[in-house]
Amino acid sequence: MSYALSTLWYDRQRYLPGVLAVGFSALLIALQCGLLLGLFSITSIPVDHTTADIWLGAPEVLSVDLGRPIREASLARLASQPEIERVEIYLQGFSYWSKPDGGTELCMVIGSRLDENALGKVKELSKDLYLQLSEPGTIVIDESDLGRLGVKGVGDHAEVAGNRVRIVGLTTGLKSLAGPYVFCSINTARPLLRVFPDQITYVLGKCFNPKDAATVVSRLKENQNVSAFTSPEFSLRSRMHWLLKTKAGIALGYAAALGLLVGAVVTSQTLYSATAASLREFAVLRAMGIPRWRMQFMVMQQSLFVGIIGVGLALPAVHALAAVADYFGGRVELPIWLQSIAAVVTLTMALFSGLFALRSLRNVEPAALLR
Repeated sequence: MSYALSTLWYDRQRYLPGVLAVGFSALLIALQCGLLLGLFSITSIPVDHTTADIWLGAPEVLSVDLGRPIREASLARLASQPEIERVEIYLQGFSYWSKPDGGTELCMVIGSRLDENALGKVKELSKDLYLQLSEPGTIVIDESDLGRLGVKGVGDHAEVAGNRVRIVGLTTGLKSLAGPYVFCSINTARPLLRVFPDQITYVLGKCFNPKDAATVVSRLKENQNVSAFTSPEFSLRSRMHWLLKTKAGIALGYAAALGLLVGAVVTSQTLYSATAASLREFAVLRAMGIPRWRMQFMVMQQSLFVGIIGVGLALPAVHALAAVADYFGGRVELPIWLQSIAAVVTLTMALFSGLFALRSLRNVEPAALLR
């Protein structure tokens, strides 16, 4: 192993293209998948940033933003479950925001209870903000959507579905994918969504023990008139719906696969050329009695080290680029499991490239030294 590392260092200029190719492949895989996760995590913000354990909605709900009106009487169905500690109603739906210049913008209105322990209140709403939202006709939007909605900030007035509203606060980090989020109280949300007084979008539930949520959901699913999900299930369902609907996963996956293919070709050619250029050295080793399998093992060690070094260079670069994306309003999620998968896939690619490079050792004989 020390000889393989020494060879890599001595011929570092020869192996550098392979290291860079491996690093580029790992970077592209991690960054593309991180962008994909970050993009579709936006669709499940109403689920991920609230404290409910269970979501009860209309039959066959595909995503949290595609909920349909149900009767408020559904509240009793969830409240009657023995594992449930408390329940509350939740309103969500698309509406139209009228801009000062006469244009309109599709927005996502979210109406929830606003007390300290409210299940549907996003965590980004401070106590000061949700107390101000108790006043009828007041809303909170995300600061990233100010320009999109044609307003300047707190204190501005606007119209949503023909109803005059006033902005009383701003959140940070709640940028929407389909339309800007508009947070408000239940009473303010009803006219903005134009729903009847006895209609709601979801019933939210909190269990005494969060582990019982799956049991309650399983029991509720026996009734075909409703959809019931635990929060993790509903979050994943919302993300997968948008992933499959927009085909963005196919596009990003194709780009990542292309980067992996390019990296594999460059790395394999680099290792092959480096091994072929060292045939006289391998012939010397063969003349000294070193078996061929030991030389093959050394080449595989070199390919492994090329992969490790490439991944080691790529991961810090991925985090740096993710920080740049966050600064400009993008969202890149880099969980440990994603980084591990990118590293394993890239190292596997490097090892297969090493197998390709073994072809140059087939004809290594001491007689090559006489030529």
